Amino acid sequence: MALPAPHLDDRRFQQFVDDAKRYIQQRCPEWTDHNVSDPGVTLVEAVAHMADQIVYRLNRVPEKNHLAFLDLLGVTLFPPSAARADVTFWLSAPQPEPVVLPAGTEVATSRTETEEAVAFATEADLTVVPCELSAVLRQEDGSTPQDCGQDIFGGRDVAVFAESPRPGDTLLFGLSAAVPRCAAVLQLDSRVDGVGVDPRQPPLVWEAWTADGWTECEVDEDSTGGLNRPGDVVLHIPAGHIVSRIGRQDAGWVRCRVTEAAKGQPFYSASPTVRSAVAFTIGGTTGVAHADVVRDELLGDSTGVPGQRVRLAQAPVVADRPPLVLEVSDGEGSGWAEWQVVDDFASSGPYDPHVTLDAATGEIAFGPAVREPDG
Repeated sequence: MALPAPHLDDRRFQQFVDDAKRYIQQRCPEWTDHNVSDPGVTLVEAVAHMADQIVYRLNRVPEKNHLAFLDLLGVTLFPPSAARADVTFWLSAPQPEPVVLPAGTEVATSRTETEEAVAFATEADLTVVPCELSAVLRQEDGSTPQDCGQDIFGGRDVAVFAESPRPGDTLLFGLSAAVPRCAAVLQLDSRVDGVGVDPRQPPLVWEAWTADGWTECEVDEDSTGGLNRPGDVVLHIPAGHIVSRIGRQDAGWVRCRVTEAAKGQPFYSASPTVRSAVAFTIGGTTGVAHADVVRDELLGDSTGVPGQRVRLAQAPVVADRPPLVLEVSDGEGSGWAEWQVVDDFASSGPYDPHVTLDAATGEIAFGPAVREPDG
């Protein structure tokens, strides 16, 4: 719903009459009869009625006039921006080879009886990298990591935390490859040994190693109840996930860390156990925008006249991601030269390849001619 436009002048008939009577007292103090029966007051009310009609028509000017008035004051509209969101694409099954989703892939919201579908397009290529579990380490708070992968891969129960778990105890899973922006699944076979916690709210946090250190993962699903029953943990891996070395093993590391219990939150009285673990990727997340990417649009021929303006075929223009690129050719086989979009020409020289863009209307303006003091 659009916000109501403010009135350019909010005065009404009675305000005009009252203002006129105040001016009468200042300019003509000998005029003392301000009753409606006075002929002068009748004339004042007639003029106030006409002014009220003019103000009414002024406040009903179309939006185009409002924009024209603002343009005279040097005020322009904010550039448009596209609605953006993150969308996860799910695979029907794990794939042995990388799956590439190209930029520009379209998705849409569900169409209903009252609303049309809203289409979005991916802004960058998305690669769903396959992976498998290559290592498992456990690390008690303040100690060095211990390799427990051989026991877990052999189907033996392993206490993943200290006998009496403490905040900072971690269980690390090494993936065979870094899987940035992917949805990774950890299938765990656990027993109900980690007693004391609420399976709906265990004091655990899942993190992945990135270039900036350990970064929290978004948990899409955790059916293990805090590592207390067989189930799947579906994690959205951050974009900066990289391969690193922990415990002399190179892998794309993901860890489950015990945290301080919140007020009223139960805590582990014994460590949960894991007897088997499997990992794979099942999807990926990428950014989408409610906008179309236009490439190689021909704007026409230049006349060489300063201040020339050309208009794009589609407007408004969301020129931030990806940025607008304007190329100009001299027609003599020297190729295309790229021109830079600037906010204004205040800092531009006579030979700078600069243009301005009105994102609301899609109008591109070349530099004007400036008259020197000598004419």
